[in-house]
Amino acid sequence: MSRSSSRRSALLATALTVALTTAACTSQAEPDPQPTRSPSAGASGKPTEKPRQVTFGAYGSEEEVAAFQSVVDSFNASSTTRKVTLKSWPDHESALADVLAGNAPDAFLTSRIDLDELVDAEALQPVSLLLDERGVDFGDRFSRDAVDAFAMDDELQCMAYSVSPMVIYYNTDIVDFEKMERRELDVPTVNDEGVRERWTLAQFEAAARFASRRGDPRGVWIDPTLQGLAPFIYSGDGQVFDDDQEPTSLAFSDDNTREALEQTLQILRDPTLTPTNAQLARATPVQLFKRGELAMIAGFRNLVPELRAADDLDFDVLPMPIIDTRATVGDVSGLCISADSEVTGDAADFIAYAVSDAASATVATTGYIVPANTSVAASPQFLAPYDEPASADIFNQNIRYMVVPPFIDQREELVEAVTPLLESLVTSPGVLDLEATTEQIDETSRTILSPEEESESPEPTEDPSESPSE
Repeated sequence: MSRSSSRRSALLATALTVALTTAACTSQAEPDPQPTRSPSAGASGKPTEKPRQVTFGAYGSEEEVAAFQSVVDSFNASSTTRKVTLKSWPDHESALADVLAGNAPDAFLTSRIDLDELVDAEALQPVSLLLDERGVDFGDRFSRDAVDAFAMDDELQCMAYSVSPMVIYYNTDIVDFEKMERRELDVPTVNDEGVRERWTLAQFEAAARFASRRGDPRGVWIDPTLQGLAPFIYSGDGQVFDDDQEPTSLAFSDDNTREALEQTLQILRDPTLTPTNAQLARATPVQLFKRGELAMIAGFRNLVPELRAADDLDFDVLPMPIIDTRATVGDVSGLCISADSEVTGDAADFIAYAVSDAASATVATTGYIVPANTSVAASPQFLAPYDEPASADIFNQNIRYMVVPPFIDQREELVEAVTPLLESLVTSPGVLDLEATTEQIDETSRTILSPEEESESPEPTEDPSESPSE
């Protein structure tokens, strides 16, 4: 078992227990948005029952929100006893703040990184039994890794909806693997389906050098952040945190982590391969990539629509490069039910419908998400065989290699504290003292993750030779 697999084993066992004990054994039928209770008989002349009001909250781009509205409209068109109204936020941080402030919709979209905080606040109604009663097949029709991510306290807290591993986007005109191969350069091999589905760090470096051979464009940019560096650390069998469950520090001074960083930084610190300060001052790495001034960037599925809209850009995706083992990071989103909802059954009906093939496909066609519904993830609605990226199945293949980070209450404070040090690690000119810098990163992280230990220093003793001041 790989290190990344072992890191997830505890939560995976919980998720499989939930799935196998609650899921229906037969294949999932398409959830029917018909009402669970019959309306009052209007034909008899009696007044019909007013529809029960259900709110659904979602965040994302305008296109994603519009797709969610289509799902809501489709559900409402088939029901006379309840009406779902969509509430939207620009991002998951805004959604979380609203929910924790007591303004939770009956059902809502959330990010897995917010799950611990939502559970601690007792803001959720677990969905295991509710969705099992509605024929949702957790076992076969949804990504086990995505379902696993929302298992906590022996319950499925939310239903997995989408999942997005970090991958490498590359400009296929600049990184021309066929031309590289003719020049006998090291390139990723092609599988039986004609897809380059894995590559080594050496092949990644060769592509960056090939792209930068004339000095412009530049070969690669990786964000100097915890998220940006984590796939390389995990692939080198290192650790980002000192503990996967209750971290007290980052683990950048771990021997394996340092070794992985040393190999990675030989590429990322090479000024001939990465954008200049002048380039980064006038444009973001994504903008440089869209302009053809940068050959490779790391990113998630939500980049696809923006890149598709760019003029004269041909691109594809590859997994994160391998040092020792395959590894990446990413995010999982889920659909939850508020603990305060007074229409729990209706909210569960809507979620069962929202994760169905037809409804999931509606949102997947926007290009922003990788559906947790494996049937839709393998369908033309997601893979878009006539659009870029041609190797869209790379997203599906690499879900299993995602390392799910531990829950950290002080996540924003940690990022703010260590990001300047990480930027120095990756971008500072001159000779790098890797040992000293990684120790400083870990020491800084401890002031955020375990401040009690940092403050436990002996009280200064009073010098007995000094007389008390008058």
